[in-house]
Amino acid sequence: MGHADNGGGEGRRILLLSAYDAVSHRRWREGLVAAFPEAAWTVLTLPPRHFRWRIRGNSLTWAFEQRATLEAGYDLVIATSMVDLAGLRGLVPALAATPALAYFHENQFAYPESPHAHPSNEHRVVNLYTALAAEVVRFNSAFNRDTFRAGARALLARMPDAVPGALDAELGALGSVLSVPLDVAWFRPDTAPAEGPLTLVWPHRWEHDKAPERFVAALEQLVARGVDFRVHLLGQQFRGSPVDVAALAERLGERVGEVGPVAGDDAFRALLQASHVVVSTALHDFQGLAVQEAVAAGCRPVVPDRLAYRDFIPAEWRYPDDLDNPEAEATALADRLEALAAAHGRGELSPAPDLAWLAWPEQRPAWAEALGVA
Repeated sequence: MGHADNGGGEGRRILLLSAYDAVSHRRWREGLVAAFPEAAWTVLTLPPRHFRWRIRGNSLTWAFEQRATLEAGYDLVIATSMVDLAGLRGLVPALAATPALAYFHENQFAYPESPHAHPSNEHRVVNLYTALAAEVVRFNSAFNRDTFRAGARALLARMPDAVPGALDAELGALGSVLSVPLDVAWFRPDTAPAEGPLTLVWPHRWEHDKAPERFVAALEQLVARGVDFRVHLLGQQFRGSPVDVAALAERLGERVGEVGPVAGDDAFRALLQASHVVVSTALHDFQGLAVQEAVAAGCRPVVPDRLAYRDFIPAEWRYPDDLDNPEAEATALADRLEALAAAHGRGELSPAPDLAWLAWPEQRPAWAEALGVA
């Protein structure tokens, strides 16, 4: 469990709560604290494991282990959507009088369940209560906001009785979009070689919600078609991952570059800058931060025509969505990659789309307004 004070400004006192501090959440909160050194930050985090317990039990953990910190007095509380804000305010009444901003990196209504998960709506209810308990709600994409609203309405419609009619209007008024900004360090010149094979990069977790099996099927089609390519198989691996990455690397042989997460942001950015294409086959992506960082570094995105990609990635870089037909979608992805390999061979590969509007200098004014920081 993490607890940190930035030791910085004497200005607005902000308590930041990250109840499931996964990589993207950590990157967001570190960027936020760094962007506003004039604020006096206190940060509480919990590790990203034991998901069902974490999302339900974080209020209990903090209320009994961090009470003095929670009662220290703040001008604003920022809580991620994983925080049980309603429960925490009940257990620590001092927080009930402090304005709260709930920030949704994701929502559990649109998150695909693991095939091994026990059916439950508990985590979705926590999301709903947190949104309703906060004075201000912000989402990192329109896709995130819209699927949260639709999912919450669908869940409430299944309840047997006593669902307040006013909730529908309350949900409709919830939240505008405030993206996770990108550090300016990601925006570097594209240094991918003009000669040699088309270089692909997979920077995502090897988990079911990223549908890596579809990516593997597309790679196997490229091999069968004799397409010249190279691929970096990056991202975190877990027990029970749907793809055996080591076996995949062995099958692909000399076509494989780096395997596994790259140590250090500078080395990771250099690898992205030396690659031509970042690929996604995701079943869920509420902003697509890994794709956005790769695009900022010069990679061309090849992503499905669904999810938050429609909010951020131009249509010409999205391949046809066929969610219920993995084989057909893998073929569509392979077709797009083969076409890019051919364009690369002719020296006609288009540059990556411009995402400079997502950089911190561009996004900072909107965040300053949300935080009440002059």
